[in-house]
Amino acid sequence: MIPELLSALPLTLAIIFVALVTGFCLALVVTTLRVRRIPLLSQLADLYVSYARSVPVVLQLFVAFYGLPLVAGLFEMGDSLSAAAASMVGLSLYHGGYLSEVMRPAFLAVERGQHDAADSLGYSFRQKMLRIVAPQAGHIALPGYGNAIIYLIHNVALVMYIGAADVMATAHLIMERDYNQYQFGTYLVLAVIYSLLCLIAWLIVRFFERRHAKYSSKTVAAKKTFTPSL
Repeated sequence: MIPELLSALPLTLAIIFVALVTGFCLALVVTTLRVRRIPLLSQLADLYVSYARSVPVVLQLFVAFYGLPLVAGLFEMGDSLSAAAASMVGLSLYHGGYLSEVMRPAFLAVERGQHDAADSLGYSFRQKMLRIVAPQAGHIALPGYGNAIIYLIHNVALVMYIGAADVMATAHLIMERDYNQYQFGTYLVLAVIYSLLCLIAWLIVRFFERRHAKYSSKTVAAKKTFTPSL
């Protein structure tokens, strides 16, 4: 059964990758709107985050699978959406809303003095975010971001309910074909696959955590040894 399961792994990885990238970009936009408190847009962003956090992920997948074709039909853009595309859209919306709740507290955790110092130097909002706030907020958000990736990998198993032929759906097809003779073995292989995916994600996040901590320690040491000239 292992070769058959591995044949469905590329689709699972593709859904994870698209949801990671799209959700991250969406979370950046939503977090910016929520932090800057732009009238109406901030309220809409809060409503979206509430939807992503409150509605079960499997229900969000059903909404994407059945709702998006209706919206596309109103604009004469077609009335069908593949299960794989619906999975990417649904999980991207979920991941973006969940990740926004990781980014926003990290942004607010940066001391107000850092913002004031950047403003006094004449930095624009974009420059302040990229040069001052983002490096500090990113280090704070890394553990939560790692958890968000792992939750996303777990929730990819739900795309089988809308017909996406991922690893989980392939495993169920194998068990039905073999009259459920090897259920334990099949689920054990699935557990190994998902565990390896989560382990890889954790190792990548851990690498960036250590790298940022090493860079921060060097920066602090340089500041301590620096003596301003009179």
